[in-house]
Amino acid sequence: MKIQKEVIEFENGKSFKLFSPSLKNCFFWHHHPEIELVYVEAINGIRHVGRDISGFTESDLVLIGSNVPHLNFDYGIQTECRQMVLQMRENFLQDIILPVPEFENIKRLLERSYLGLSFSGETKKEVVEKLHEIKEKCSFDSLIGLIEILQILASSDEVKELNKEDTRIKWFLNDKIRMGTIYDYIHENYDKKPNVNEIAKIVSLSTPAFCRYFKKQTNMTFTDFVNNYRINQAKIFLLKDYSVTEVCFQVGFESLSYFNKLFKQHTGETPSEFRKKYLRNIEVRK
Repeated sequence: MKIQKEVIEFENGKSFKLFSPSLKNCFFWHHHPEIELVYVEAINGIRHVGRDISGFTESDLVLIGSNVPHLNFDYGIQTECRQMVLQMRENFLQDIILPVPEFENIKRLLERSYLGLSFSGETKKEVVEKLHEIKEKCSFDSLIGLIEILQILASSDEVKELNKEDTRIKWFLNDKIRMGTIYDYIHENYDKKPNVNEIAKIVSLSTPAFCRYFKKQTNMTFTDFVNNYRINQAKIFLLKDYSVTEVCFQVGFESLSYFNKLFKQHTGETPSEFRKKYLRNIEVRK
C-alpha cells in the first residue's frame, strides 16, 4: 500500500471544509498539500503522522502540515469513534495569513505544523467547542471562528511536537517499502505470534535489513511496536465484558504478570485500574 495523494475538493466561496469522515476498515496512508486539523474521539487509537507512531486515549487533536503523510485516525478502531476534520485550502497560509501582520503567531503555528502538533488539556477542550460552533455558522462567521481556533492553538503551551525532523512527502517518496503491508500483517497477527522473519520476507528484505528499516521508520523495534499495538487493543477489550486474564491471552501475551507489567509501563496504571477509571468516566458522561 503506497502513500496516496488525496485530492480535496472545496465548495465555491469557502476557504476551508469541516466534515466527519468514517474510514474504520480502510488503511488510508496519504498526504495532501492542504493543512489539516483533526479531532478524534474514541476509547483509544493509534496515530501515525510522519514518522511518529503513538497511541491516544479518549481523544486527540492534531494539526498536520502540508504534505505530511498520515494514516486515518480511525483505522482499526472497533469501538464507537467520532471525528471532525478541518482542511484549509492550499493557499490559506499564503493568501490569508501571511499578508496580515496581526496573524504573526498563527503564521508561525502553520509554518511549524509540518512536525505534526498534538494539543491537550484546556486547549483541546476549547478548540473542540469552537469546531462544533462553526459547523452551524454562515461562511463569514465560520471563517472568523477558524481564525479564533488558530489563535488559540498558536498561543497554547499544551502542545507536543510529534516529529523532530521534516517528514513531508519528499522524504517518503524515496522509500520503496510499503508500510501498509507491515501494518496489515501486524493487525492480522498481533494476537498470534508475529514473526519478524516472515514479514521481512513478505516485503522482500533480509531480517537485519528489515529491522533497520522498521527502526528508522518508527523509532521502535518490531517487538516493541507489536507490544504497543497489543496494549492498545487490550484497552478496547478491557472495556468490554472480559476479565484481565482473558484480555491478556486474547491480545497475544503468554504471561499475565508480563502483561500487567507492560500495560503499566505504557499507561501508568494496571489493567484493572484502567478499566475502573474509564468505565467510571463513561458512566459519568451518561
